[in-house]
Amino acid sequence: MPDIKDFKQKARQLRIDILETIANAGSGHPGGSLSCVEILISLYFYKLRPVPQNPAWADRDRFIMSKGHASAALYTTLASCGYFPKEELRNFRKLGSRLQGHVYAGVPGVEFSTGALGEGLSVANGMALGAKIRKKDFKVYCLLGDGEMQEGQVWEAAMTAAQHKLDNLCAIVDYNGVQQNGPVAQIKNEEPLAGKLRDFGWNTLDINGHDFDDIIKALDLSGKIKDKPTFIAARTIKGKGVSFMEGNPRWHGKAPNGDELSKALEEIKEKI
Repeated sequence: MPDIKDFKQKARQLRIDILETIANAGSGHPGGSLSCVEILISLYFYKLRPVPQNPAWADRDRFIMSKGHASAALYTTLASCGYFPKEELRNFRKLGSRLQGHVYAGVPGVEFSTGALGEGLSVANGMALGAKIRKKDFKVYCLLGDGEMQEGQVWEAAMTAAQHKLDNLCAIVDYNGVQQNGPVAQIKNEEPLAGKLRDFGWNTLDINGHDFDDIIKALDLSGKIKDKPTFIAARTIKGKGVSFMEGNPRWHGKAPNGDELSKALEEIKEKI
């Protein structure tokens, strides 16, 4: 079991890095980046087997960031793991930079370019099925957005994963309840989301996506299930950690200005 106190400190620092990175760029997606921090920390510092010195290691676990607009969250996590210097985050969304606004496969540690919502689970399926065909024991994890779950391709992929009994696949939904234009439930109500995946033949879990104990237990359990892929509905808060961003669709794709950044960082640092 990891040191939860250390993980909480990592979460605070990652939120600071995310906000500073987006503010420096003058554009980005803070809401959905802040909501998935605990999920990414649990994956990269506990469950995955990252090898920054050899990102192409054949037996590495794979992670697909299907909600590719939350690239700031993934890039700051990868920098924290040592895949590239943290100073490079200053180039986020700059012309000619490899740290593009949507997740780009040219970045060390990134498996696939994402951002066209709905594609990531299909890619994860292919990786998981390929592992079984080649008798490899690596796991494949895929993080999706709850708004993204409205894409039809996601459900085709969900059906395919169950059909092929991809028990080496774990899909996690950052279930923050808010998408670009408002509450998910008012745009296309997905409830009961876990129940729908269960009916498709998945093992399903419904957890608090900001509770490290919950996340870690769910990830551990996903590795013990046989003949079924695992779906984790991680209940989160959009803009988590910053009071004026939390649950507010305005912060789906808006960078904070100088005053807003100062206030946001002050709130996060007060919690340390």
